[in-house]
Amino acid sequence: MNEIPITLVGTAVQDVRTSITRTGTQVSSFRMACNSRRFDKSANSWVDGDTTYLTVNCWRTLADSVAESVHRGDPLLVTGRLKIREWSTADKSGLSVEVEASAVGHDMSRGSSVFTKRRRDIGDVNESSEAGDPWSNSEVDALAELARAAKVDLSDLPDDMVQVAS
Repeated sequence: MNEIPITLVGTAVQDVRTSITRTGTQVSSFRMACNSRRFDKSANSWVDGDTTYLTVNCWRTLADSVAESVHRGDPLLVTGRLKIREWSTADKSGLSVEVEASAVGHDMSRGSSVFTKRRRDIGDVNESSEAGDPWSNSEVDALAELARAAKVDLSDLPDDMVQVAS
């Protein structure tokens, strides 16, 4: 089956549920509502379109971050792969629409958010190492964290005081 990449804009309609698979992998999921709005010129007002409800599944580190950060009612952006599955029981059948998320974030057009960078354990074999991450510099991160705690703006200090070995 071909993968269908998708980006959703909507609202979390339930709190995140988290579980651990038999292999020890963390998975978090929540339901999300997506609907469109359009301006009706004849009524001179905004009209809500149909609402689509989807289940969003998040794995591993994303699952942990989503469990800490997402709550019912939060406006969200989700990107990932669309999965449509048929199901049936003895008396019912239907379709399940799910998204396997690769990224989840708050919709900043509808509010503000505070980001906290996750620190990885050095021995974590499920995640790429910090050394392989071109955007990671633990010395700079540590200096920035120290400056934040001391309420110091690093740009106000002379360059020789802020030098970090590369």
